[in-house]
Amino acid sequence: MFVICIESSHRRGLGHLFRSLNLARELRKRGYAVRFLVNDHDRSRALIQSNGFAHDIYPLVDPPGSWEARFLDEHPDVSVWINDRLDTDPAHAGVVRAATRKLITFDDRSAAADAAELNVSALIFDHADRLKGKHVVTGPRYLILDAAIGKYRRQREALGSIVVTLGGADTYGVTLKVLELLAQSGRSATVVTGPAFGHLDQLHALLDQPGYGEFLHKANVPSLAEEMSRHDLAITGGGLTPFEAAAAGLPSVVIANEDFEIPVGRALEGLGCSIFAGHHTAVNERIFHRMLPLKEMSIRATQEVDLNGALRVADLIEELRH
Repeated sequence: MFVICIESSHRRGLGHLFRSLNLARELRKRGYAVRFLVNDHDRSRALIQSNGFAHDIYPLVDPPGSWEARFLDEHPDVSVWINDRLDTDPAHAGVVRAATRKLITFDDRSAAADAAELNVSALIFDHADRLKGKHVVTGPRYLILDAAIGKYRRQREALGSIVVTLGGADTYGVTLKVLELLAQSGRSATVVTGPAFGHLDQLHALLDQPGYGEFLHKANVPSLAEEMSRHDLAITGGGLTPFEAAAAGLPSVVIANEDFEIPVGRALEGLGCSIFAGHHTAVNERIFHRMLPLKEMSIRATQEVDLNGALRVADLIEELRH
């Protein structure tokens, strides 16, 4: 059995969960049992259950290494432990390896990753040569995206409509700032908020003001990929969403919600499929008044980002079992 251990919350966002669910579905298709370990977060637990996976709660506040052995004793059939929690702790890695379980980690810059058989770091674009692990893979080829995005893949030609989606949580309320900038530039947008969005009162108050009558708010859309397919430009954070957009041919403006998203935004701009607008505390407002080369960006997007990352990562994980 595979266990996937994640951290998912309003502060951390839901990106780790969605990525892990994509991988879990691919592993399940190959006949493997998958169980989740997640911190106590109601929305995350509901999403795991709705996808048909069992889960347990782990104590996020407890010291690393203090609870893992108990879980493994209770689940002796676990053969591979997968972490999607960013940096991990040596005490945690030591307990997992002492139990002779194979360890896999995602986007892990810590020294603890040295104990991992595989470190999948598709979202790390700076100092990748410093990453630890017996086998390290980097770059967009190993992005784990939802294969269903493929049916929405098309080339954009010109700016017709804009979608704003700043993550399932949008911890810092960047959506509000983006809407103000769009309104100032005489543009409108469809605003998509996720299940952990914590700024609804402020958003509703803003949309009630003069000048925001053309904005449309959608909450908890059934499929973000389907919603994005209706638009010609996405304004997103620096996580998986701009890559999901790129895989469908949708150009994006990227705003870093966290410091570690800054290299992601720069890398996407380097690929030619996005414009990086900076950290949310210092957004380059001039971008909202520019005419963007959407056709060229759309072509580059489909050239640089595909939907086979889950297959590639699952292949690597299967190799560890042999």
